[in-house]
Amino acid sequence: MKKLLLLTTLPLVAFLYSFAGADQGPRDFERSLNDSIVKEASANPKGGFKDLFEGQSADGSFFNVQLNPKAVSFVQDYMESNSNKLTNMKSWGRTYFDLIDKVLAEHKLPSELKYLAVIESDLKTSATSWVGAAGPWQLMPQTARELGLRVGKKVDERRDYKKSTNAAARYLNDLYSVFNDWLLVVAAYNGGPGNVNKAIAKAGSRNFWDLQYYLPAESRNHVKKFIATHYIMEGDGGVTTMTRTERADYAQQVVETTPVAGVQTTTVSGKYNGNIIALTLGMDAATFNKLNPAFDKQLAQNGTYDLRLPAEKMHAFAEARNQILEQSVKAALSLATR
Repeated sequence: MKKLLLLTTLPLVAFLYSFAGADQGPRDFERSLNDSIVKEASANPKGGFKDLFEGQSADGSFFNVQLNPKAVSFVQDYMESNSNKLTNMKSWGRTYFDLIDKVLAEHKLPSELKYLAVIESDLKTSATSWVGAAGPWQLMPQTARELGLRVGKKVDERRDYKKSTNAAARYLNDLYSVFNDWLLVVAAYNGGPGNVNKAIAKAGSRNFWDLQYYLPAESRNHVKKFIATHYIMEGDGGVTTMTRTERADYAQQVVETTPVAGVQTTTVSGKYNGNIIALTLGMDAATFNKLNPAFDKQLAQNGTYDLRLPAEKMHAFAEARNQILEQSVKAALSLATR
């Protein structure tokens, strides 16, 4: 499998700073963008997920998704050692991503699984591994035939984008029906379900982070590359980057959009930063994010956001509004020029 060159995005950099213990005080706003990653996603693990380019969940529900601490150093190293290829891929690969998204949706699979094709082949139909896997999804000949593809000297449908993506989708659905955990599905896709079952038996756990060292090194790193690619391409994580247990825990955090007693709303526009608002008003990040899910992303995408704050905090926000905006802009400019 080929190594990928990954795109550094500001939200992930800020998130890694927070895990590294960087100063998050009010005097260091430049390094305090986004204390936590807010993910737009469906509570249904096989429902619609936010599109790579549009950044919108299918049903509009939200919950917090953070990078597992055990993945932080890998993602950071992977990002630091690779820098350019995905920047270009988001442009030249748009047509391929659109096709994959459509096929995955038809099979009721998360669109985030497109990143499996990225780490498998760099989206190249010409990709061929030393063991004989071929095409954008790197299917082995026998596996491809079992999935209904023709594989021969004259015709090799593993290199047909639409047909191979449909075949890969069928295989991913089969694996999910066995493991019910996307990280284990990615591991099984790379190393085979037998190796994953052996790792589960040896570790006595179905949690990837507990059983990872019982997997072949390539499969273990394949999962981490998938997580890293997802974070770097989208700036945050999703259901496919969490274990089954984490997924269940976060599903409980779906934010209710019904009015809350004592909470006031005001529409804001401009370069406001949620973390800076919370710090200035003396709110913890979790409370702010619960009231204002995906604040930074939605404000950047839509240009406006209906900010929700407790009544006493809304009064403080009105008084400090210009100061908060100034600090938010300064922080964004400072981080962007690093």
